[in-house]
Amino acid sequence: MEELGYLSLFTASFLSATVLPFSSEAIVAAMVLGSFNPWYILVIATIGNWLGSVLTYYMGYVGDWNRIQRWLRIDEKKTEKYVVYSRRYGAWVGLLVWLPGIGDVLAICMGLIRCNQLLSATTILMGKFARYAIIIYLTCLAK
Repeated sequence: MEELGYLSLFTASFLSATVLPFSSEAIVAAMVLGSFNPWYILVIATIGNWLGSVLTYYMGYVGDWNRIQRWLRIDEKKTEKYVVYSRRYGAWVGLLVWLPGIGDVLAICMGLIRCNQLLSATTILMGKFARYAIIIYLTCLAK
């Protein structure tokens, strides 16, 4: 049963980092409050969420911007702002990909403007790790 919980966590974390409207924070908190190992939760949620964001990055990398905007219903003026922001800061924008609402768009923009792939993957991983570490820490304090 425990393995199924970790698999569900991975799936939820992965999906929440894609363009699908999904959130993993409640699952992470519930597992921390339950009998699951916080270190396993941190690693599994981080890897799942990171892989979802890397997939989203590659959607931008190989995709056509006009199709992406139309399919995902992304506001053109907002995306222009995020593209400018991504060009200014490059792969370091990856540290902010965890942000709700704009994280997916930032990941797509990073791919569209062809930010360095290795640095992008690394900064996205760092941001995701920090996010889950904070969520888990605060949940453990509330326990």
